[in-house]
Amino acid sequence: MIPNLEKISPFRWRIKKTPPMNAEVVIFTSEKLLKNIKEDRSIDQLIDAACLPDVVSPILGMPDIHQGFGLPIGGVMATKGLISAGGVGMDINCGIRLLLSNFEYDPKVLTTKVLQNLIEKISQFIPLGIGGRRKTNVLDLSLKKVVKEGVSFLVKKGLATPEDLEAIEENGQMKGASFEALTAKATKRARNQLGTLGSGNHFIEIQQVTKIFDPQIAQQFNLHENQICVMLHTGSRALGHQTCIDYTEVLWQAKNRYGINIPNKGLAALPTNTTEGKNYFAAMAACVNFAFANRQVITYFIRQAWQEIFGSQAELELLYDVAHNIAKWETHQNKKVLVHRKGATRALPPGHPQNPQKFIDSGHPALVPGSMGTASYVLVGTAKSKETFHSVNHGAGRLMSRRQAFRQISQKEFESSMKGIIYNLPYHKLADEAPSAYKDIEEVIDILVKAGIAKKIARLKPLAVVKGA
Repeated sequence: MIPNLEKISPFRWRIKKTPPMNAEVVIFTSEKLLKNIKEDRSIDQLIDAACLPDVVSPILGMPDIHQGFGLPIGGVMATKGLISAGGVGMDINCGIRLLLSNFEYDPKVLTTKVLQNLIEKISQFIPLGIGGRRKTNVLDLSLKKVVKEGVSFLVKKGLATPEDLEAIEENGQMKGASFEALTAKATKRARNQLGTLGSGNHFIEIQQVTKIFDPQIAQQFNLHENQICVMLHTGSRALGHQTCIDYTEVLWQAKNRYGINIPNKGLAALPTNTTEGKNYFAAMAACVNFAFANRQVITYFIRQAWQEIFGSQAELELLYDVAHNIAKWETHQNKKVLVHRKGATRALPPGHPQNPQKFIDSGHPALVPGSMGTASYVLVGTAKSKETFHSVNHGAGRLMSRRQAFRQISQKEFESSMKGIIYNLPYHKLADEAPSAYKDIEEVIDILVKAGIAKKIARLKPLAVVKGA
């Protein structure tokens, strides 16, 4: 039984601030999805986050919320200067980028055989899976420079263009990064992982734009119906995972020395002006830059594979690259606050000064994937997104744990849900990523649209999917 959970509008629920909470909790969801949310500990985790010192009200749950480490996935937390490793997450700067091709879907050209050849070619260029490392096309790049300079370093190396930089959150380089703040174990694990996909919900997906909702903004984004696109989802790989583990321990061990009361180890946090807090921020920023660079290197090789299949005139323009596991200093409610988005995507509205210049009039694209068998969306934030610290969901959100999905989803059910979509791995390696393991992306998106937080720009459907095991 969740204490004091009250419905305050059709798609908003609130838990009032009661001791020891220092902020209220607001969850954006529907009656149907609320039942699923109550089945795990995600609401308890939001309440725990609200008990941290220096938090700014409200602590938020997005419609895709589910239980995670520390802050739940789909959680948003702003503080006056407290930073939490568990509030950012394990895969620091796990994020999405969308590449736009210069041709439209034609089933006579983009046949099943062509799609199969394309995903095979991509798989040859890009290492996949949990232990994926570069063995061919090994990149002789300084890890120290990558984590410090991000994608700007790759421009110098011919792996990115200046136009790419303009289409990446933080221009592909978060300030304050420090190689020295990373632990030796983290940097060792990151060796040869630049340009690798990883496993789980990470993917490379060939998509078709099936509907445009706002023609004016879509035109500004260079999006149109029937266009072929490539969506990429991955993050900082082992570097971010190890950094979260190591700094959770550091922050937890130091809390008593600073007199900080923390509800549980998963939310271990310290002020950003402490030595440990400064070091975690610098290490997190380093992982952020590594993740931007990782997606950029993968893009470089996707572009090579693309041209080998479709010819030298086939182009892939980067629309945008947006993070969804990150902590950033921003101005909200006329105050400078540190916004933790864990499994949540920034969605600045039109006219917001922190938009990239090219998106100042439209608001930048917020990229929200579904599951491997369902639609993905391009959104923009509205003026009302100030209620969520200008944040939207980052995906559909899991309904089942991975173990539960493997146990419950049959091969027949999986193959039926993936009918007409090409994929690179057999059922027994993908059952945990089956569409039925996830919430309905249409309902999740509609919650924030009907609540007035976001606007739909385009819907894309998958044609072929590359995953790692």
